[in-house]
Amino acid sequence: MAEDKKLRRRPRSDGQRNREHLLNVAKTAFTAGEIDIPLDEVARRAGVGIGTLYRHFPNRDALIEAVYRVELDRLADAAPVLATQHPPVEALRAWMRLFVDYIAAKQVIAPALNGLVGGTSALYAQSGIVLQGAIDTLVAAAVASGDLNAEIEPIDLLRALAGVSNFSAGPGWETSAKRLVDILIAGSRAS
Repeated sequence: MAEDKKLRRRPRSDGQRNREHLLNVAKTAFTAGEIDIPLDEVARRAGVGIGTLYRHFPNRDALIEAVYRVELDRLADAAPVLATQHPPVEALRAWMRLFVDYIAAKQVIAPALNGLVGGTSALYAQSGIVLQGAIDTLVAAAVASGDLNAEIEPIDLLRALAGVSNFSAGPGWETSAKRLVDILIAGSRAS
């Protein structure tokens, strides 16, 4: 019984803050191109000891994977929030714009992700499931409201946006991708 309570105990607020700050520092470093930043430098920039970093992330791969998962979770968690704040088609539009931001973040940390010892297959497979669930729900609501054509396949919307990211070599691709969201929504409207 006492052990069950211990397992259910929430993390201390300072520990949770430290973890979030470490993740933000790591993401900022990866975004700036510091893919090989030493873990002790991440801890130093976060203002914590290396032991604190290792308590949350036992190795470099765990930190990199956690940065990616935070971005994925933000996107997944946004779907139900947007659904309560906006009409169905507008919730879908807002979520798809966040998906563009997610693609941008993923591209930035891709070199670090590609260095994961176990590879990225399982990580990417899980993200596909999470993303598919979020967009399925949003598209279903927009179809049910009469805003979108019932024949729209949610995965096609994701594929179109992901395809734009393949042309992201130049500046401004994110703006172009967000314009594509509007085009996709307009083309998916119920007649």
